[in-house]
Parts: sequence; C-alpha cells; structure tokens
Amino acid sequence: MENSRRSNRGIEENTLAIFDSSGVKDARDVNDDRLAFLEAVRASSIVPQIGTAPTSKMLNAIFQILKDGTSLELIMASYQLLIELEKRFPRVYLSKFDIPKSSSGATVELIVINEAWSPFALGSESAYSERNLANRSSDELLDSLGFSLLLQGIAQLYNEMNLQVLDTKSLGNMLLFQFLVNVLEGDFLPRNTIYNETKNWVFLRESLLSMLLGSRRISYKSLIKDCLSIISERCRKDLENSSIKTVDNSDAAALGIALAELERGTCIAVQKLLVLIMELDKSKKQADMQGSTSRSDGSRIPLMEVILDELTYDEDLLSSFLQVFCDPKWRLEIILQYFSKYLTKPSVRTRKSNNSSDDATFHGVLKCFSNVTSAKSIVKKMSIEIAQLLLANGFNAFISLQEAGGISVLQICKDIVSAFHNLRIIDEWKYIFPLQSTFMQTGRF
Repeated sequence: MENSRRSNRGIEENTLAIFDSSGVKDARDVNDDRLAFLEAVRASSIVPQIGTAPTSKMLNAIFQILKDGTSLELIMASYQLLIELEKRFPRVYLSKFDIPKSSSGATVELIVINEAWSPFALGSESAYSERNLANRSSDELLDSLGFSLLLQGIAQLYNEMNLQVLDTKSLGNMLLFQFLVNVLEGDFLPRNTIYNETKNWVFLRESLLSMLLGSRRISYKSLIKDCLSIISERCRKDLENSSIKTVDNSDAAALGIALAELERGTCIAVQKLLVLIMELDKSKKQADMQGSTSRSDGSRIPLMEVILDELTYDEDLLSSFLQVFCDPKWRLEIILQYFSKYLTKPSVRTRKSNNSSDDATFHGVLKCFSNVTSAKSIVKKMSIEIAQLLLANGFNAFISLQEAGGISVLQICKDIVSAFHNLRIIDEWKYIFPLQSTFMQTGRF
C-alpha cells in the first residue's frame, strides 16, 4: 500500500511538472505543455491494462483545462480524458458478492469512494456568503450556483445562436456541461439501483443530484425552464445549416465540424438530466410513502408537474419537446399525465377501481377515444391538433417500449386507428399530420 502511494505521488509530481507553465510566456508553448500533461496522464492511467488512478490534484488540473477553454484541441482532449477516467475509475459502483447457499444467488452492494475527486463542491449552505460569491475564482470546483449559471449560459447561447459569435469558450461550456451530467449519472444510477433493492433512502439522499437540487442557492424552476428552452431551440433550429461566425480563424474549420455534434450531445445531456431528476422524484415519492424522508430532504416540486405546467401553457413548446425528447418511457409517462388533466374521472372510486391502473395506461387513454361522443368531449378541453399530437407520440413511445401490459400490440394499433377515425369525423377537424395519416392507413409507423 505504501509503495502504491509513493508511486502515485511520483506520477503526480512528474505529470504536474509538465502542467506547470510558470515562466512560459508563449501561449502555444503553454498549450503544448498542457497537451503533453494530458498525454502523460493517459499513458499512466488509461493505456496500461491495470492503470494507476490519477490523484485529485491531477484530476483537478485536467478539469481546469476543460473549464479554461483556451483552445479547441485542449477542450476536446481534456473532456475525452475525463470521460475515460470516469469510466475506468468510478467513484460509485455496484459490486456483486456471494451470499450463503440458503439464500438465492448473489446480491450487490454499493461501493462509494468518499475520498475520490469530484468536480462538484456541494457543501454546507452556510459555507457560502455574498463575499464568497463576489470572490469566486475560475479555478474553483462547481457548486450548485455554478452549475445553474453554466446551464443558463448555454440556454442563452441557444436562444441567440443566429446572433452569437461562437468562440471556443462557449463550445467548451457545452462539453463541460456534458461531463458534469455524466458525473451526476454515474453517481445516481448505482445508488438508485441499490435503493430499489433495499428501500434505504439514505443512498439517494447522499447523491450528488439530490444535493444539487436541494440547494437553496439555485432557482429550481429556472433551471428546468433553461432545460426546456434548450430542447425547444434544438427542435427549431438546424445548426448544421446555420450561418455561424467564429472569432478564432485558425479554428474556424474545426469549430464548424464540431458544432453540430456538440449541439446534439448537449441536448442529449439535457434530456439525460431531466430523466435523472424524474427517476429521483419517483424514488423519493416511494420513500415519502414509507416515511423515510425528513424535512432536510426539502419539498421540491416534482419535475413532472413543472414540465406539464410549461407544456400545458405553451403549445409550441409541447410540439418541440415531444419531437426532441427521445426517452420513450418518460415521454409516454408525460403524455399520459398530460391526458389525465383532461380525461373525465369517475366521481366515486371503489377500492377495486383504485387498484386498477387501466386509466393510467395508453390503452386506457385510447378507450376514451373509442367513440365520437367521448372523443368530442375531450377535444372540447384541448384542441384536436394537441390530441392528435399526443396520440401520435404516445403510440410511437408505446411501440418503442414494446410493453403492452396484457394488451396485444395489434389491439393497440386497431385502437389508435379507431381514435383517429373518430377525430376525423368530428366537425371541428381541420388538419391531420402526414405521419398520422400514414399509420391510420397501415395501423403502424
């Protein structure tokens, strides 16, 4: 163990000596030194079959290279290295272990390396003050406010894409956000898996995502609105065909090639963040019902409610969101919850009906469109365009999931065709999407 520590210290000293640019004035030489530093870390940690985990100082140096964003080459190299290191040396992971033969098979336990480096600084709220905020340094790790401001800046970048002069720093922020979401995901998923097995809420309470969202230093709703704004702009603009200016002529060609992929990756990261939050909300709801939560867990509004509120009052956002949001499980759930706001519910529910989930399924929704009368009552509350948009996307998500819940896919296809047939004969019918016309004729996409 002592030899391993000495080896790590030796590698740290040698690699950080390369990183140290004191006395170097030429920017090109500084960039070359940092690229050499990144390669040295890769050679010691990634290339060998059994690599040496980089120290916290080394990881922090790589992170600062990504945050500084001085050149596209450095940004891409540091981002890729951080992603590879996260995969090779996870902070949180599941480990299978055998249990006595009297029990069945094997189970898993959560391994958390508490001393491992993290790009987040999510400490006590009392540790922050207005003075600390004013004296923020660019080489600090990201706290909850820093994460929120990063997302806000990216949303503004998307909104002003046709006017914005894109520099390497802006594109670096996109990759920085993608890396941070990757860290949140790597920390949350093993914890959520072990929570579903043990129902021990502490595992999720201590997750980076839970601490981030529980911070009083951010506006939760503003953060979600920034996410929805990015998704909306992703749908509205084709960045590959946009006329984008760059301030760095030497990197102009590289920026043009990388931009479309960066924009796509950032939008995927935003969707991934939303899915993680909804998964956390789902687990927290279970913990609430079991009495496992406390006041310290806060009373944040579930993300599903925030999204539904935004989509209900902005039909353009609804269309953009459903077109871009690609997770079929949660896309279907959002559509079902949207419909539930408008579908007639029985005034009296028996214990038997309370246990039934048919009205919370896509099949249950289609039954509400099974005749013209019931379909007409629904479209009086929402436009036919919205109804057909939700049905089409719900059908798409349902088929992607291939989960019929006891109902055959063929039956669902017949029900969707029947639903659109009934909508079509309603007097207020004005328009039908080409996509929907196709599956009305074939019963499938």
